[in-house]
Amino acid sequence: MQRIVVIGLGNFGMAVAESLSKKGIDVIAVDRRQELVDRIAHRAARAVVGDGTDPEVLRDVGCKTADVGIVATGDDITACMLAVMALKDTGVKEIHVKVISEAHSRVVEKIGVTSTVFPERDSGRRLAEAVSSTEILSYFPLGDDFALQEMAVPDSWLGRSLKELEMRGRFNITVVAVRDMLTGTIIGVPDPDARLKDSDTLFVSGAKTDLASVTKLR
Repeated sequence: MQRIVVIGLGNFGMAVAESLSKKGIDVIAVDRRQELVDRIAHRAARAVVGDGTDPEVLRDVGCKTADVGIVATGDDITACMLAVMALKDTGVKEIHVKVISEAHSRVVEKIGVTSTVFPERDSGRRLAEAVSSTEILSYFPLGDDFALQEMAVPDSWLGRSLKELEMRGRFNITVVAVRDMLTGTIIGVPDPDARLKDSDTLFVSGAKTDLASVTKLR
């Protein structure tokens, strides 16, 4: 079973710990605040009141066998850095860190982490992309130049099949899934011969510039 340690149980850390636990993952949750540890205790495999910046504490709670570490210590940048170093000291190879600014992200990346998450920035960007076009229902950046978006079917595509539209060759994008908004059904492997309906939405992935071009189609 995969084991993941979550250090810091603010809103972000708590949500991550709860979601991972629901997936059946062995979660070790660590925070200095008893009331937050109590909230997750009935869900996590282990919930501990302790200092997540102390390598000895992490070893004692079983982090030596953790596959992944997630640092979500809020606005305390010093605690964040120390928690990353403590995870490294215990042998955790994959470390993801919640950051609060671009500067915080740059500093953390210099000490070697797998990825940084900036919730406020990322959610803001998704919202900006979604509201800037009536055709986009949701938008998920996947790096600097790549994204996944859910979009309405342009009028010019209605009644045509994915095979006919040749998305890859003409638009340089890939249709990942199709959702029928009337039934709520999501088809993860779309039938290339099925005709697109006005109740369908498309999950498409590709370079951000290519996705922007497709969104302008009518």
